[in-house]
Amino acid sequence: ESGTLRGQPGSAGKVRGRARVILNLEEAYRLQPGEILVTTTTAPPWAPLFLIAGGLVTDAGGLLSHGAVVSREYRIPAVVGTGSATQSITDGQVIEVDGNNGKVTIL
Repeated sequence: ESGTLRGQPGSAGKVRGRARVILNLEEAYRLQPGEILVTTTTAPPWAPLFLIAGGLVTDAGGLLSHGAVVSREYRIPAVVGTGSATQSITDGQVIEVDGNNGKVTIL
């Protein structure tokens, strides 16, 4: 499907919002409340971002990855392991994250 990325369903739920592509923690200040964090992967130092993110999309990871586990803890939709989210999604685009089906749609 054109405009659709597939990955692993990391955390249930569906959300639409503005994508914020962040490749390292030095850029974390750019994430605004409710925006969808799009990144390569996450690790424990990224946990504070989950407090304000509306959703998560990662290039790497699976059901037990840091991003998936923490997304479930914070109850935000997540799709992990897309392989190319950071290259396919442009910073600021509106996207829909379907954490139930592992699908990200660029709107």
